Amino acid sequence: MRNVIQSVVLLLAALMSKTGAVEVIYAQLGETATLKAPGNINVQKEYVYWNFEKEDGLQLAWRNNMGGSSTTSDEAWKDRLSLSDASLIIKDIQQSDFGTFFLKCTGDPRLTTYKLLKLTVSVNPPSPLLPGDPLSLSCDAEPLPGHKGPEIQWLNPSGGKVKKGQGPLTATSQENGQWTCVVTYDKKENKAIVSVTVLDLSPAPLHPQYTSKSCPLTIPCSLPAHISWEQLKAKEIQGVRWHFIPESGLIPQSLFSLSLEDPLTWKADQNRGLHPVPDPKKKNLSLTRNRGTEEDGGDYVCALELKNGVTLNRTVHVKVLQIISSPGTELISGQQLNLTCSLGHPLPSDLQLKWFPPEQSSLSSPTSDRHLAHLTIPEVGTGDGGKWRCELWQSNARLTSAEITLKVEPKMSSWMLVVICSVTVIVILLLILAFILYRRRQQKMTHLRRRLCKCKTPKPKGFYRT
Repeated sequence: MRNVIQSVVLLLAALMSKTGAVEVIYAQLGETATLKAPGNINVQKEYVYWNFEKEDGLQLAWRNNMGGSSTTSDEAWKDRLSLSDASLIIKDIQQSDFGTFFLKCTGDPRLTTYKLLKLTVSVNPPSPLLPGDPLSLSCDAEPLPGHKGPEIQWLNPSGGKVKKGQGPLTATSQENGQWTCVVTYDKKENKAIVSVTVLDLSPAPLHPQYTSKSCPLTIPCSLPAHISWEQLKAKEIQGVRWHFIPESGLIPQSLFSLSLEDPLTWKADQNRGLHPVPDPKKKNLSLTRNRGTEEDGGDYVCALELKNGVTLNRTVHVKVLQIISSPGTELISGQQLNLTCSLGHPLPSDLQLKWFPPEQSSLSSPTSDRHLAHLTIPEVGTGDGGKWRCELWQSNARLTSAEITLKVEPKMSSWMLVVICSVTVIVILLLILAFILYRRRQQKMTHLRRRLCKCKTPKPKGFYRT
């Protein structure tokens, strides 16, 4: 028995000394595979030979120690083989390429054996998919004859591992992208990538869009770059529609609708001063306005309507920053001024305000607290007149700003009132005096005319014949 075991061990040692280890490589049809040569081969001193299926089978490529090399002229392999040092590169893998490869080096009597095995990945049903469609991914790795099959693990588009036995998937925007099948054999990994396309709108912003009467407004909505209008039409998408839900919670208002008939054209139902971005063929479905208004606050819904009645929505929240001045924007020096900068509700903890008063304002000093939502000036002065700006910040990013212009007139003192009244009285007296003088002159002129002419038919001076 001991002799038999020794014979088996010697036989295995002889085989290992002749053939060396077996390298297993997985690849898909049409891909490029690289059979890496061991690192101990010195290509500047040794000859390298690559053979297929048998040790003395078809010679695929060779390289000498002078750098000269050649590949087979066999039609099945023509223009698909190349050498990188001692490694063999196979392009556009065909079904007939899967098999056994042998690397022989003149400096090492052992052969290095490679097994190129087929790896097949598929998506069922084929892309593109609609959200809610069932999604099945398949990764089949051909096992090495006489050995245990490799370990298979799926990675989703974000790089996370998919639990085994998770069951069928449901297509969502999170499933869109490149899925990776990782095949592990003998602690070596081979990867195959398959793309899954889910027709959907781009994700909505995670945070609200902020605007004011001083800033432009953009309400984003778009199609991802990998989705085309042709794919949408093939899935019988009906069109795109914009709705607006005011903050007051009133009935939703239909703003715009886009038909997929050529040419793509927006139809306005109730535009509210908003305008779609021109040329929807570029897949930008956003709405814009040069300046926001107080009525812009609310939820804007961008909806992709499907034939079966299913609607894919993206909701964009819009908040309007406003400055309110009490008692108004036209004041007299000495009045109390109250300024409020607000979104209409208390600010979240991650947002803050910054006030920027006019340069001559009493609040321009560095010691003033300009991060309050409410500012109070007990007695406003002429230096407080001008443009006030309130900015909304999140960390180091400015979200939007609002502006208001105040007009402050100087306060009239009692002396100024006396002077004004005196001047007014003097002007009135002068006007009365001028009127009296004018009347007296008129009366004198009338009296003079009566004295010079008393006859009914006066004759001119001169000599007359009697």
